[in-house]
Amino acid sequence: MEESLSKKTVRGVAWSGIERLASQVIQLVVNVLLARILVPEDFGLIAEIMIFIQISQILIDSGFSTALIQRIDRTDTDFCTVFYFNLTISLLLYAVLFFCAPLIADFYNSPQLVDITRVVSLNFVIAALFSVHKTKLTIEIRFKEQSLISVAAAMVSCACALLMAFNGFGVWALVGQSLSSFIVQAILTTYITRWMPALTFSWRSFRNLFSYSSKCLGSSLLNQAYSMLYPMIIGRRFSAIELGFYNRGDFFAAIPAQTIGNVISRVAFPIFSSIQNETERLNRAYSKYIQFASAIVFPVMIGLIVLARPGVVVLLTDKWLPSVPLLQILALAWMLDHLSQINLNVLYVKGRSDLALRLEIIKKSIATALLIGSMFFGIYAICWSRVVYSIIAVSLNTHYTRRLIGISRKEQFKDFMPYLLLAVAMGGCIHLVQLAIESDVLKLAVGLPFGVTCYVMLLYLFRPAFFKEFISLIKRR
Repeated sequence: MEESLSKKTVRGVAWSGIERLASQVIQLVVNVLLARILVPEDFGLIAEIMIFIQISQILIDSGFSTALIQRIDRTDTDFCTVFYFNLTISLLLYAVLFFCAPLIADFYNSPQLVDITRVVSLNFVIAALFSVHKTKLTIEIRFKEQSLISVAAAMVSCACALLMAFNGFGVWALVGQSLSSFIVQAILTTYITRWMPALTFSWRSFRNLFSYSSKCLGSSLLNQAYSMLYPMIIGRRFSAIELGFYNRGDFFAAIPAQTIGNVISRVAFPIFSSIQNETERLNRAYSKYIQFASAIVFPVMIGLIVLARPGVVVLLTDKWLPSVPLLQILALAWMLDHLSQINLNVLYVKGRSDLALRLEIIKKSIATALLIGSMFFGIYAICWSRVVYSIIAVSLNTHYTRRLIGISRKEQFKDFMPYLLLAVAMGGCIHLVQLAIESDVLKLAVGLPFGVTCYVMLLYLFRPAFFKEFISLIKRR
């Protein structure tokens, strides 16, 4: 059974990694091109309405996807019930946003937001049509199919965005990118799963699932509302240009952390759920996930911090230089995100969504206080408040992990700290090499391969057992 679990993990991480890497590379390249064509105000306009769109998307799902994955005795009636609930809520929320669009535009003093909000809001109506299909693929650990769907959607949507941007559509190029992505995903996911909902809705099924999912919903709403407070406050208190710099800095800081963290978390949850009643196996799997995620996330984020300036100059041009310090600070905040995700997975796997909700209430109360206190001191202070919050969040998330599966903060610290130290050492080596180079292009061209080589050598020298296991997993796949 251990071998089977290992194979599922390697296969899931491999395909999920391919999906995320390919999609993010495509989007990264296109975002670089869009940043050259569009102006910071265009990105700022989209950032201003994302809080309303993303909260609506969370309300549509209401945590039911997580509930379906965690539940072992799920039935087709459960899937049908969730499908019709999602679709109904999506239509109601679209109507609300459609009629509230003028109020949103008035709040930001941006008349363009009326039409933008009404069109972008179509995304979550489309998403409701294939969210259950996507959940079925995750339950069956069919990440190969999901990777093909995501890459196809990324290619089509990015081509659409570039075509619109080159033809002078401005901010509508970003709207077209988002809308076309959801349309492609809906078509392909429905075709691949070949699942069509029956005309069935069970209130009993709804109540059973909602008792678990309602806490997931509360946690997600708190988390999303907090994360979107930043662009809302910056957009209101400062200017759209400054919000544009913040938005791009946060975007590029989040890409590697979210990509790697989501790949690990996405594969871990269905696999953890399958062994939720086997504490010893769950503990071993949990520890391995922490180590492997940390061994990848830390060097990538440290490398991003060290190479931020030449990277922005080469990829985005000098006009985006004000985003460099913001990117570096926010990279520190995102660096610990994978630890929080994996710890929260344990709570959801054990069916304790109530504890996850309690944690979010405590964390977001602290985080909101940090945000309010920092906003009077400028954007840099706001970014640093996110770093402080990320440290507090990890510390709080580990509390219940010890209670549920017996893994303490100290044990987790031992799992990830060696890789953080090696990543910092790698970052120091890259910085020393950069001192001897003047050209930003050469700093980036030399720094990237040098950093990778340096980190691999450090792993081989100081973590030989892990290095051999990592190479073995790659060869096995």
